[in-house]
Amino acid sequence: MAEAPLRETHFPGLKLHSRGKVRDVYDLGDSLLIVATDRISAFDVVMPTPIPDKGRILTQLSDFWLRFLSDIVENHLLGTKVEDFPAACKPYAGQLQGRAMWVRKAEVLPVECIVRGYLVGSGWKDYQQTGHVCGIPLPSGMKEAEKLPSPVFTPSTKAAKGAHDENIAFEEMAGKVGEDAASQVRDTSLKIYRKAAVYAQERGIILADTKFEFGTIDGRVILIDEVLTPDSSRFWPADRYRVGCSPESFDKQYLRDYLIQSGWKTSDPAPELPSDVVVNTRSRYLEALERLSGQGLGI
Repeated sequence: MAEAPLRETHFPGLKLHSRGKVRDVYDLGDSLLIVATDRISAFDVVMPTPIPDKGRILTQLSDFWLRFLSDIVENHLLGTKVEDFPAACKPYAGQLQGRAMWVRKAEVLPVECIVRGYLVGSGWKDYQQTGHVCGIPLPSGMKEAEKLPSPVFTPSTKAAKGAHDENIAFEEMAGKVGEDAASQVRDTSLKIYRKAAVYAQERGIILADTKFEFGTIDGRVILIDEVLTPDSSRFWPADRYRVGCSPESFDKQYLRDYLIQSGWKTSDPAPELPSDVVVNTRSRYLEALERLSGQGLGI
């Protein structure tokens, strides 16, 4: 049974650092508390209807992946168990259980690190118009959702609240973060994607694309924020994958498709979501967790 959804947190005594589309972040001094709520966004707009357990699913998947990938890159995670959190968090243990990450502070790199393994989404639109994806040439005659000859790294800006991310060339990214850091996060992103894609494929899931965020601590580049969740990735069931259409997915593409079919425009107020859309979105997220981690909620 799903718990009552948590749309927003209010923790008197803890300093609110920021409130994003999904996460509420609290400043604990030399560390941060990242709380994944049950908010869901599409096309950079937060829906008024939360998805029960979504924050717990995102946290549990991120915890799994950060540990799985620790041989490739250092990360910011200190813990996900409430009993390990600083004492100031203990009064809120009930709300934090299963949906919060206690992490080290890092200097966030101002870019989104996107890896694409398949021709879909904005990459497909770009290809139809230019024959390229974010300036990277691809073979002619490719179809929607077709696997790319090899994964490509396509960074974007990390937009301010209310704005949209914009694809940028690697050279522009290097100008923002430095040549060494840019090369490191590009190579690390591709390495992570390849390892995760093989792992997911063995569990019947295609990792079509994903995005990562990185930061620095004492000059070292580390992996931060959520990792390989249905919010930050496209997951497709391998047994239902077809080239030439937008495949069925275990992520919020289902919600995007619903909103498009409903006729909603991003300039309109965000609509309340029907109960069947809420239930179906939750079930897709939960199936991704169960298939990828081998575990259900509440472990």
